[in-house]
Amino acid sequence: MGPKEQLALWHVATASVLCLVVVAAGMLDGVTVEVGYGHYAEPPVPWLPPMLAMPCNSLVNLAYMALGWCWFPRDGAGSSRYLQAVFALMALGYGPVQWARLWTQHPQTAVLDQWVTLPIFAWAGLWCYVLAWGWRPGQAVLVVGVSLVSYSMALAHPCGFELALAVHVVAVAGAVWQAQRRLGDVDSAWTVVAGFAACLGFVVLKLADRWLAQWAPFQRFTGHFWSKVCDVLQFHCVFLFATRLGPRGCPAP
Repeated sequence: MGPKEQLALWHVATASVLCLVVVAAGMLDGVTVEVGYGHYAEPPVPWLPPMLAMPCNSLVNLAYMALGWCWFPRDGAGSSRYLQAVFALMALGYGPVQWARLWTQHPQTAVLDQWVTLPIFAWAGLWCYVLAWGWRPGQAVLVVGVSLVSYSMALAHPCGFELALAVHVVAVAGAVWQAQRRLGDVDSAWTVVAGFAACLGFVVLKLADRWLAQWAPFQRFTGHFWSKVCDVLQFHCVFLFATRLGPRGCPAP
């Protein structure tokens, strides 16, 4: 592991510990979250251990971990290795966070699952912005800091998280558009289309989880399961897009 990867690991680990401490301290206990198997269309399997009670929704989280491992930069990944390493580590860590939420059905793991979603989107947008306009360390700290603080909207209103997430998605779309306009080609444009299709699938399938369960094909491999598949594809499209444009973009750290 090179110095850029070590720095990325240090930064992601520090931010993760900070989030864990805040959540464990109960500072976000006022956030409204959904807990309990009744919020999922996949029926729990009584004879399986709690960590696999909903096997499809649980095991799909291995895909995040596999994706993060596969995309973690090795030697020769170029000048964007730090940015790529951070995003890969985020993907690698996101799988266990979601799995813990399903396993424990505890409000605090649900809060952590929601909270860490925001800086993941923020980093995707920051990576694309850096490709188009160049690296500014202070800007990176500001973006991540604002993203983390924005979760406080969930304390102010029951739909605060959804509003914060929507703002993040719009910001990512703007950063992707700028990078594509300045550096992209036809192939990267198709990657953008695929990424936003995956984003749409992620949102729609998750919201339609219980409605889709009236049909047999969605009673085990439910809408929630397929929304996670779309989420993994979102990650993959970001990696494809940013690594394709990376050699043409402004210098990264």
